[in-house]
Amino acid sequence: MGIQNREWHEKIAKVVSAQRTPDFAPHLVAALGSLVEFDFSVMFAYRGDERPLDLFDNFGATRREVFVSIYQEGPYLLDPFFQACRDKVPASLYRIRDLAPDRFYQSEYFRSYYVSTGLSEEIGFVVALPAEVRVVISLMRAGNRQVFSEREMNRLREIAPFVLAAAEYHWESLSGRFSSSKIDPEHEILERYLDYAFRNFGRSVLTPRECEVVSLVLRGHSSDSIAKVLNIAPGTVKIHRRNIYAKLGISSQAKLFSLFISALSNRVDQPRTR
Repeated sequence: MGIQNREWHEKIAKVVSAQRTPDFAPHLVAALGSLVEFDFSVMFAYRGDERPLDLFDNFGATRREVFVSIYQEGPYLLDPFFQACRDKVPASLYRIRDLAPDRFYQSEYFRSYYVSTGLSEEIGFVVALPAEVRVVISLMRAGNRQVFSEREMNRLREIAPFVLAAAEYHWESLSGRFSSSKIDPEHEILERYLDYAFRNFGRSVLTPRECEVVSLVLRGHSSDSIAKVLNIAPGTVKIHRRNIYAKLGISSQAKLFSLFISALSNRVDQPRTR
């Protein structure tokens, strides 16, 4: 049975009329809001490891600092939606928990950054665009609100083909905005440093395999999950983790996360060009 909702049909007419205008995103959010309740929406565009573009958000100034400004400075690299886009997951609707590693909710990224957003759940339409660009249309519930029910998710899955097609058409030429976003040399340097820091964190003292383990630990993978990803024994992962902590002079994942964020903030040692 199709969506029997007069308000929805009226609002999607406005979405269609607003194609390739600044009103597209607000009308799309209003249309989705006629089907399910949510507190916030944000739409980020991703391409590779580049700094994501904030296409739309309805946060106030205080929340935008956490959800957008701080996020763009580095935490996005550990975001399951970013990782999914970089891994080119099929265009569809996802819960963040469906994309996250097995220990995401125990990770320092979650405890040190994601908790500060105050969200109870986040879901997102992942849109595939030309030139390896992905857009995530996120719907968020905050505070103590219940997660999206399966009934609500099924309602959104039903209209997902329209959302994805409309977004693909609206943002068809979005890749050009990534190029133009590098006009400021300082931003270009920061973007390259974020990529460099994430791929080379600790490389001065860690082996390439240990760097891979660090990357997966920071994203929220358990030792068993890391073993599966790297095709090594769980015991080997534990040895790597023990060696990593010893080489870096730390004793906890919290300190590992702190060192990584410090590396992202350090703009003195400029990255080499790729």
